[in-house]
Amino acid sequence: MRYPLHPTCPDLRRLGPTRADALLRAEAAAVAAEDAAERDRFRTLNDEEEAQQDGRGVTRRTFVAGAAATVTALATTQFVSARASFAATPGGTLVHVFLYGGLDGLSLIAPADEDDLLAKVRPDLVLPDNDSIALDRNFKLTGAFRPLEKHLKAGQLGFVPAVSDPRLSRSHFQAADACNLGGLPNETGGRGFLDSLVDVLGPGTAFRSVGIGSTLPRSLVGTNGAISLNSVGSLNLNGDGRFRDATAEAIKGLFTGINHPVEESVHAGLAALATARKLAAQGYEPAEGVTYEGVGNAFRQLAHLIKGGANVRVATIGMGGYDTHENQGTRDGGYLYRRLGELASALAAFFDDLGDKAADVTVMVSSEFGRRVAQNGSGTDHGHGGVVTVLSGRKLAGSLLGDWQGLDKLDSGDVPEFNNMFHVYGSVAQGRFGLTDAEVEKIFPRQRYTPVKLFA
Repeated sequence: MRYPLHPTCPDLRRLGPTRADALLRAEAAAVAAEDAAERDRFRTLNDEEEAQQDGRGVTRRTFVAGAAATVTALATTQFVSARASFAATPGGTLVHVFLYGGLDGLSLIAPADEDDLLAKVRPDLVLPDNDSIALDRNFKLTGAFRPLEKHLKAGQLGFVPAVSDPRLSRSHFQAADACNLGGLPNETGGRGFLDSLVDVLGPGTAFRSVGIGSTLPRSLVGTNGAISLNSVGSLNLNGDGRFRDATAEAIKGLFTGINHPVEESVHAGLAALATARKLAAQGYEPAEGVTYEGVGNAFRQLAHLIKGGANVRVATIGMGGYDTHENQGTRDGGYLYRRLGELASALAAFFDDLGDKAADVTVMVSSEFGRRVAQNGSGTDHGHGGVVTVLSGRKLAGSLLGDWQGLDKLDSGDVPEFNNMFHVYGSVAQGRFGLTDAEVEKIFPRQRYTPVKLFA
């Protein structure tokens, strides 16, 4: 088949394997030729007013809408939505790990002085003394988190109990949505709290906000064009790889000097592609002795970006499997114990892999809600107050953080809210990035922020 001719190229077949590829590069050649002619013409004009009166302008300004459609067909959605400046800003990285399903916080940490009460209502789920790790204020931590014990002793690992918010229901969808938005949709406009945080942090690279996974989480949805990827090498232009460089150059030419917001997006996307290709070509070997398994493979990709100099400011990782209505298990060999062990091993590998760079990284682990205090059969039902875990290169104020008033007065059978979720989220971000209270309130609309002391 022969393609239609283009005025700047006698045969489009020479430019690409498909009609879309060929047309894009032909159009780029036409625009380049037009620009050259326009520059020559303007040299003969005495002033800018005469040029405007002439009535002839660079026609790609009217062409950009059609070109954008072509780019969308050729590039990944992450590419065309990337929006950032190219200057890297300091301040480290905040990683939000979201545990989907509703983690039973009392299977992660529990007050040792209330074992008698817990033994009555959840006899199969009490943390055993012989496989628990001591925390501050007479709390104990599941033995599944033993891979992180050295970070606990170093003051880098802490837990906030009884975390929730009045806006959260016991619906997975509603609660997870509110947690990731930082409030209700009508309060946030459907924008994720991490995207709002990126606004506060200011300009950065195209990798300043990254979701590790196949879909972008709600916490990163917004105006800053976060990138979602399964692996560093997966971020690429669609189409025939043999023509990748030519396609990238064509896109760059089409979207340069057009005085249109899409120009910034495209150039940021090209920068992201270049960085991803460079890192993928270099390959990645974790630090000696570090092994990633299960959810750890997501942390491996993030470590690759951080150590490769991509200047990640905020990142997200999701982990499912925490809706434990039955066969929950708390002891070694139980389902939830194994799930928490996988998470702990991944976090430990991540920090070991980062080495000195871990000093600039804070990880916050949360879930949409906790679960009821009493067991129901072999599991637990949806509840209220949950636990937020903080692992940070910066020293924490203790291993048990925030307010705890005991289980004397339950909230309809649930752990009460002693620590507001969004105040905890804000305090983590504030401690990582040195934000003011007013800056934190910009992240969580219609909420008056009260800091929670988390860092030493």
